[in-house]
Amino acid sequence: MRLQEDLVCYLVERVLERSAKELEVLERDTADLEAIAAPFARISYTDAVTLLQEKGSEIEWGRDLGAPDEMLLTEQFDRPVFVHDYPKAVKAFYMKENPDDPRTVRCNDLLVREYGELIGGSQREDDLDRLLVRIREEKLPEDVYSWYLDLRRYGTFVHSGFGLGLERTVAWLTGRPHVREMIPYPRLMNRLAP
Repeated sequence: MRLQEDLVCYLVERVLERSAKELEVLERDTADLEAIAAPFARISYTDAVTLLQEKGSEIEWGRDLGAPDEMLLTEQFDRPVFVHDYPKAVKAFYMKENPDDPRTVRCNDLLVREYGELIGGSQREDDLDRLLVRIREEKLPEDVYSWYLDLRRYGTFVHSGFGLGLERTVAWLTGRPHVREMIPYPRLMNRLAP
């Protein structure tokens, strides 16, 4: 999470430093960006569900956070927030099970106010047998994932990864109201070709 935090802080700093004129043209109020600083807030999925229920959400433990829940949750913090340790059932098969609570996986989503998830990351499962169990639990075709299983079969190590949603991050940095404005070649319901 620290690497993700450092990346976001770096991006914000560089955009403010190098693109001030462009942000002005876009009429982007940069006060919220200028306030971005580590450390970001951190909350477990379980605590997030409890907080959301207290704020009137009907979410139940075990369901993934939808956009309304993400928006409500981010309103409770004055900075970006990491939600970590989601239920295994709502996350990808390759995420490592949390030894402290086997119902959950070692993962996180970074949420920002008004835009939701910027980053999703996790520790990856490095044990071949456990990975096979997860693939079978999800009823995924093993042959399709043979290359992935070979990565574990022929040598692996403890590792993690994350992905940053580029268009959503650019929308957040520029203050655009919708992520679709940032997609270079959008494929929408009524537009399937560039």
